[in-house]
Amino acid sequence: MKRLYIIVEGQTEQDFVKNLIAPYLQDFGIYNVTPILIRTSRSGRGGMVNYQHLQNTIKMLLSSLQTDFVVTTFIDFFRLPNNMPQYTESMKISDKQQQIQALEVAIDKAINDNRFFSYIQLHEFEALLFSSNKGFEYYFPDELAKETASIISSYDNPEDINTSPEGAPSKRLLAIKPDYNKVLEGNLIALEIGIKSILEKCPGFAEWINRIVERCKE
Repeated sequence: MKRLYIIVEGQTEQDFVKNLIAPYLQDFGIYNVTPILIRTSRSGRGGMVNYQHLQNTIKMLLSSLQTDFVVTTFIDFFRLPNNMPQYTESMKISDKQQQIQALEVAIDKAINDNRFFSYIQLHEFEALLFSSNKGFEYYFPDELAKETASIISSYDNPEDINTSPEGAPSKRLLAIKPDYNKVLEGNLIALEIGIKSILEKCPGFAEWINRIVERCKE
């Protein structure tokens, strides 16, 4: 089975890969899963304000002549750098999912290595937390958990939760709970929900995980 490297933007996503994705993939015989923070400088890690940062991180991992590994990304669509491959052309497409697909194709073509494929999540990490109210009910006071339940009931697909910058999933959580801590609480909530519930409710995320399994088995 091939090794897997998942390139992420921040510590929250890094912990999510370690705590939920990696254990889940073990059921498929994928035991070597490593999250990699985007390299922004010789010593800097995390975040992405320039496509070059992402490209450099990908190229660094692919510099090995070995073929027994897969590299993918776990980045979100919100505030992607405008120097991404084919960014202007992709943004002319009216449907956001199709925009993402066009960007993923463009990145894959730019990297041009069969050990790599990109994944861009429509909205940020917090969207996944709205897959179930179970985590909010466990960690939030009852009155706040009622507010998250109201949001969850308004969307069939948590990946669609975002109507404006103010309507982004993380902004909604901060409006409900101003001291919400993304790194700590976000992953505790995700663990309480469990990855299987997230896979059931988030088709884009589930498709990516399925693709990882297929590529690692090749």
